[in-house]
Amino acid sequence: MPQPALLAIDQGTTSTRAMVFTKSSKVVAKDQQEFVQIFPHDGWVEHNPEDIWDSTLSVCRNALSIADRAGYQVASIGITNQRETVLVWDRKTGSPIYNAIVWQDRRTAEQCRQLRRSGHEAMVKDRTGLLLDPYFSATKLAWILDNTPNGRERAERGELLAGTIDTFLIWRLTGGRQHVTDATNASRTSLYNITDCCWDPDLLGLFSIPAQILPQVKNCVANFGTVEADLLGHTLPIGGVAGDQQAAAIGQGGFQQGDLKSTYGTGGFVLLNTGSKRLRSNHRLLSTVGYQLENKVSYALEGSIFVAGAAVQWLRDGLGVVEHAADTEAMASKLGSNDGTYLVPAFTGLGAPHWDPDARGALFGLTRDTSSAHLARAALESVVYQTSDLLVAMAGDGVSPTSLKVDGGMVANNWLCQFLADILNVPVLRPAVMETTALGAAYLAGLSAGIYQDLDELAEIWRLDQEFAPEMTQTDRHGLLQGWQRALERTLS
Repeated sequence: MPQPALLAIDQGTTSTRAMVFTKSSKVVAKDQQEFVQIFPHDGWVEHNPEDIWDSTLSVCRNALSIADRAGYQVASIGITNQRETVLVWDRKTGSPIYNAIVWQDRRTAEQCRQLRRSGHEAMVKDRTGLLLDPYFSATKLAWILDNTPNGRERAERGELLAGTIDTFLIWRLTGGRQHVTDATNASRTSLYNITDCCWDPDLLGLFSIPAQILPQVKNCVANFGTVEADLLGHTLPIGGVAGDQQAAAIGQGGFQQGDLKSTYGTGGFVLLNTGSKRLRSNHRLLSTVGYQLENKVSYALEGSIFVAGAAVQWLRDGLGVVEHAADTEAMASKLGSNDGTYLVPAFTGLGAPHWDPDARGALFGLTRDTSSAHLARAALESVVYQTSDLLVAMAGDGVSPTSLKVDGGMVANNWLCQFLADILNVPVLRPAVMETTALGAAYLAGLSAGIYQDLDELAEIWRLDQEFAPEMTQTDRHGLLQGWQRALERTLS
């Protein structure tokens, strides 16, 4: 008899993955496909929605085929996705009216400034937990409606639908029968009231978004519809959905108040479980929905780094400094120090706690002795320094972590994990399954299918791969952080 398994669709910023997990979180099948990044203008980042759709079908079909040959039968699908990326499509044909505008995109910075100058940020922050920044979906969505032929008129007539990437994928996978999202994705749009748990009429009015184009908001574990048989070979229920960072926290078993994780993919994201109460940050961190189950919300405090792994990708694809991202570990390890070389990777502005959409990337401390190894090390160090900034902000809000769970593709790099422990001065815990974003989506699907009974069962599955303890002296740590702060000050616009 085939063994039950769970399919996770992990639709990320630079690639789409499909992974099949057993109940014990063993990976029995996976496939991954990168797709094109589109940069029409300075600070603009787009994706072709058809590239996202084609890559999703391709990796799912391949992973399901591998799992089937190995004797596994998928019981349910979980979806996790790049969160604030948004798109609009025709209700009848399913064709997007414009490219997806990516979370990194900065084109609406001036609109956000105008709203801030008009005194609207306090209301937005109070109702959504978010700041006025082009990072979030609302201004992107308004831009699409205002900059496509008859976009706003068609939206008002009910001819268009909108959503984050999870919504678009579910709509297509179910043959247009389900226009839905989950509370975690909704909470990243600047349109969703995270206290009242609904699309907020005042926010819809502020950003000029017609309510009829938005999806129904569901719990993270719910009936999100059934995949059409001709797409993946047979019908499959979609039972769980969460934005990528919330899914990673779920995959790390972060269900207790005070649990802290940091994920390093294209960007870097620190999430702290604050339980049933919103923690309102005084240091420009975000309050958000951590997860919602059975109509009960667990909140989180979040710090967002826009560029983490993307800095290494830039070294590889933009400069040709490395052939493979994994090469950076050996390159950084061979240097005794950074020799004063700092990279501030503000390629699309800076996220928390600075929130500067106009900042741009800069390299400091270059000399004739600066080598490709220095650039590789500077890229890795920049991820750690940005994490340090977030934890300093959290400490200002009264939260001082005693350890940090890490995940994402970058944490396979032992040098990076050790440097994190050294600079943060706390133990860094790397799990046995580093791709916890996909695992979290699988967990949600498993709860829906009855494979798991509750969150306690999920928490017990977590296993440690390696712990990295701090080894750096306080003097060395202080000196490195001083150098980072000098570089940061010179970069902020």
